[in-house]
Amino acid sequence: MHLIDWLIVIIPVLFILGVSVYSKRYVRGVVDFLAAGRVAGRYVISVGDMTAGLGVITLVALVESKYQVGYALTFWEFLTVPVGIIMGLTGYCTYRFRETRSLSIGQFLEMRYNRPFRIVAATIRTISEMITNAIGPAVAANFFIYFLGLPHKIMIFGINMPTFALLVGVVLTMAMIVIWPGGRISLLISDSFQGLISYPVFVIIAGYIFLNFNWGDTIAPVMMDRVDGESFINPFDIEKLRDFNIFALFVTIMGSVLNRASWIGNDTTNCGRTPHEQKMAGILGTWRTGFSGLMCLLVAIMIITLMTHANFADKAHDIRKELTQQVAGEAINDPEMRARLDANIAALPVQRHEIGVDAPLSRENNLDTLYMQTARETLGTDTEGNVQFQKFRTLYNQMMLPVALKNLLPVGIIGLFCLLMIMLMLSTDDSRIFNASSTIIQDVVMPFRKTPFTPQQHLLWIRYCSLGVSIFFFVVSLFFVQLDYIQMFLVIMTSLWLGGAGPIMIFGLYSKFGTTTGAFCSLIFGSGLSIAGLFLQRSWAETVYPWIDGMGWVPMVDGFLRGVSAPFNPYIHWEMSAVKFPINSYELFFMAMVSGIIAYVLGSLLTYKKPFNLDRLLHRGIYNVEEDTKERLPWTPRNVAKKLIGITHEYTRGDRIIAWSVFGYAIVYKFGLCFIAVLIWNLISPWPEHWWSHYFFITSLVVTGIVGIVSTFWFLIGGVMDTKRLFRDLAARVDNPLDNGQVEGHVSLADKAIFEAKTHQKQDD
Repeated sequence: MHLIDWLIVIIPVLFILGVSVYSKRYVRGVVDFLAAGRVAGRYVISVGDMTAGLGVITLVALVESKYQVGYALTFWEFLTVPVGIIMGLTGYCTYRFRETRSLSIGQFLEMRYNRPFRIVAATIRTISEMITNAIGPAVAANFFIYFLGLPHKIMIFGINMPTFALLVGVVLTMAMIVIWPGGRISLLISDSFQGLISYPVFVIIAGYIFLNFNWGDTIAPVMMDRVDGESFINPFDIEKLRDFNIFALFVTIMGSVLNRASWIGNDTTNCGRTPHEQKMAGILGTWRTGFSGLMCLLVAIMIITLMTHANFADKAHDIRKELTQQVAGEAINDPEMRARLDANIAALPVQRHEIGVDAPLSRENNLDTLYMQTARETLGTDTEGNVQFQKFRTLYNQMMLPVALKNLLPVGIIGLFCLLMIMLMLSTDDSRIFNASSTIIQDVVMPFRKTPFTPQQHLLWIRYCSLGVSIFFFVVSLFFVQLDYIQMFLVIMTSLWLGGAGPIMIFGLYSKFGTTTGAFCSLIFGSGLSIAGLFLQRSWAETVYPWIDGMGWVPMVDGFLRGVSAPFNPYIHWEMSAVKFPINSYELFFMAMVSGIIAYVLGSLLTYKKPFNLDRLLHRGIYNVEEDTKERLPWTPRNVAKKLIGITHEYTRGDRIIAWSVFGYAIVYKFGLCFIAVLIWNLISPWPEHWWSHYFFITSLVVTGIVGIVSTFWFLIGGVMDTKRLFRDLAARVDNPLDNGQVEGHVSLADKAIFEAKTHQKQDD
């Protein structure tokens, strides 16, 4: 990169790290360190959540998946709109969890179930979370190695050090600089500032791509040049797509509803000033993603166009040669084998695919096929060759993004993109480390202690645990090999917890019916099935398939898999493969969630004795300790519409405007007009492909761009104002040393005395 690019990167990053260190002065107790004192405003939470949720791994995974399935599935993703909006507007799960005043998900689980379950569930969740998130620094380090063109090894003081390990260490050190001073306060403030810096960067990068890649001349023709059943732009012609298809979308929607509350408790969901403020932060999430989502989508379709269109054939060939050379240096240990592959790849000709002249591309036959076939033939088809090819193919798909951008972006823009990736990497990794460490201390260590921590000990233990989690991330990043698409890996790893967590959390928050036995059953069957699936995926090419082949069972197992999946073809299609486990992660996740629900219900039915006291858990009625919950709107004809979108007496005029604007944009425009109306039209009279090109250009680029411009200024102003108020409220907050996550008799220690007093008062009355 140019000196200008390095200045663009270094100055903002130093500012963010400085702000994190500065935030230490506002830490007065455990609640400050774990939940930012519960005084955060909606814009700080919303902007911070955007950057914490959008990391390097997120963008790499998005490009990796879109490169396989294109744009067409975006239409069916409108099905997620009403689900997400209704959950946001009503405060589904998040409002009630904030009402519990839990500092961690484990504290909630102990209050709702019991202490042993808190420990077991928190342990499973933490293991799942840590292994899942440990690949984040690994993917980020690899991204920067390929993006900056760094060698895989660097000579330092005469020692040949792996660049990957050094970068992972730098990434995690930066994360610890953010976490150590102020915990959640540092994270919230630094994420908020990173979000405010990111908004104009999103606009600049999106504008650059939009101006340099013409939709009508390059992007649209590429998207329309696919075989029947694998269209990249016609959503009614995608039945042959595998992995990222309609069924995967259905599982995603099901998981978003069932597991809405499964990750909360160690993030910003307990930071809001009130439950209402927490709810409004979620509602604002509909608007906050304006240009971030547009930029990510534009980057994805830019990569598809760059690597496919004849206008870029020479550059695409150079990118593929550089990519395969770097991937071979990482995936293949044998120098002779690596040199042979490099030579074979270098001998390949430039592929100039003429749209409309040559046969349309497909998943099996595309411009990457020749490179994959060359690698497959060079590496061989024995067990070792299968494993090496699996690694090669995975890295090839993931690292196409940084290599392509390095060869495309000009001075200044490449610095802005690098800055953006560093900020997104930092905000994601530090949040993941802190979430895991706080869960370990709050929900695994504390329940075993007979002597409570002093506030100073408590904070020190969390800090040291964060350091320990960072070391764990470092070790896992070095030795763990990710062999599938990133999104598939994330799905199967998170399902170790999410497979059984959904009913545990939803019944726990909304029902007096669920029991501890039901909760344990959900974990055993839901999470257990995910563990079995993960084992098969990880050991398939190296152990399981060779064993099946050695027993002569491959034809029999193949016939069984084809027969079982036949009724669900083409969306689910199972067949034997020497390289990859036939059942993908989304299919395993679906089976795990269904198993968890059935097990929870049956276990609770068998052991149910009396209803649980939900009012006490949610601090309602005589248990209201905040005295800030206002009367809810009654069910009257005039209030029906307001009730349906979650409006209560807590809403100010501005809150109502925000709620109705979200409802109008998401439900009326996106779901009603862009999806339902278009769906009905196509069922009656199908559109030609070029109509879909115009449709996506208007809905995904033009309208989203306008919304992005408005939301950029809106959230910049709101974020700055909310940050000022956060500093002021933190300075004025009075700490309660008992509010540290401990539970006695299903009641938070901080609430116990208050509840007893209120109960005695009611009895006296």
